[in-house]
Amino acid sequence: MLSTKIDPNRGPALYLQVKDVLIENIQQGDWEENELIPTEQELIKTFDVSRTTIRQAINILVQEGMLEKRQGHGTVVKPKKLIGSLGRLKGFAEEVVEKGKTPRSKLLRAEFKYDLYYEKDALNTGEDEPILLLERIRFADDTPVALERTCWPQEVGEVLMAHDLNEARYYELLEDANILLKNASEKIRAINATIDEADALGIRPGEALLEMTRLSFGMNGAPIEFTKTKYRSDQYHYDIELHR
Repeated sequence: MLSTKIDPNRGPALYLQVKDVLIENIQQGDWEENELIPTEQELIKTFDVSRTTIRQAINILVQEGMLEKRQGHGTVVKPKKLIGSLGRLKGFAEEVVEKGKTPRSKLLRAEFKYDLYYEKDALNTGEDEPILLLERIRFADDTPVALERTCWPQEVGEVLMAHDLNEARYYELLEDANILLKNASEKIRAINATIDEADALGIRPGEALLEMTRLSFGMNGAPIEFTKTKYRSDQYHYDIELHR
């Protein structure tokens, strides 16, 4: 039920009061993600304010990323972005669950490779030792969010290959096998989606992606994971907390 708690006789300005009421209704779940909100005319009637007031309120929420105007459809509640936190070592599935969504994966590739020389160097493996290459599309609910490419030393890879890797949470499987991660280093950069990447993620070629490269280390300081993940920038962002 749409709340209409505004008072023309008090501050702040009417459009800010309307904006706050719309935010309250979104947070209460009155409109689900991707659901159309009432039309301008309906909101004008509900709040008993001018079209300009409604448009100002909606435009602010569009700028803040809570609403999205879709050509030919109307204004919808924009899905919340997943948030990765720099400083805490966690997997994609953990981030998705923390946002109240359901993680899902589609396995594209799983094989031991000898010729991934850059990755083998990062993992500090022997020349004659293969490494496991895994590629997946990662979903939050039914939305494709990321393309994930992980490489693991042979010993770790054999542990993972004993499981269904479509839905597997790698870190949990390794912890069950007493293979524990201690820390990781990450690099993040902005890139543009190729045609194949765009097709896999359901976006247009050339759209912005966030590429995260992670090298994770075990309790003994040896590298055990080299991962490159490409995230849709409209679905994912990083949260960095700084102190001085």
